[in-house]
Amino acid sequence: MSNSSRIEQLLQFAKEEPDNPFNLYALALEYQKTDPDQAVGYFEKLLSDHSDYLPTYYHAGALFTELEELEKAKATYESGIQLADKQENQHALRELKNAYQNFLFENDLD
Repeated sequence: MSNSSRIEQLLQFAKEEPDNPFNLYALALEYQKTDPDQAVGYFEKLLSDHSDYLPTYYHAGALFTELEELEKAKATYESGIQLADKQENQHALRELKNAYQNFLFENDLD
């Protein structure tokens, strides 16, 4: 299945289930490959409207870093770490902490 047909299918799913954060998340991941600005829009919608959807934080932080939006990336990682801790999701917490530490090191931030 091509990227464009996956996107069309995901757009249909999002239309049918507008309150399901997974559909927006899947769209963000697909657009990340071809249209980062569109991906940012979906990640920002997830972060504002579905802030408890934990998978968003890792990928959104990475995309913001790639786009050199470092303050936004830092805040996203920090919020994700807090949420993973609150949800007691140890696997996500470890992944987010590792990504955050790498982010800080690679960008000479504290």
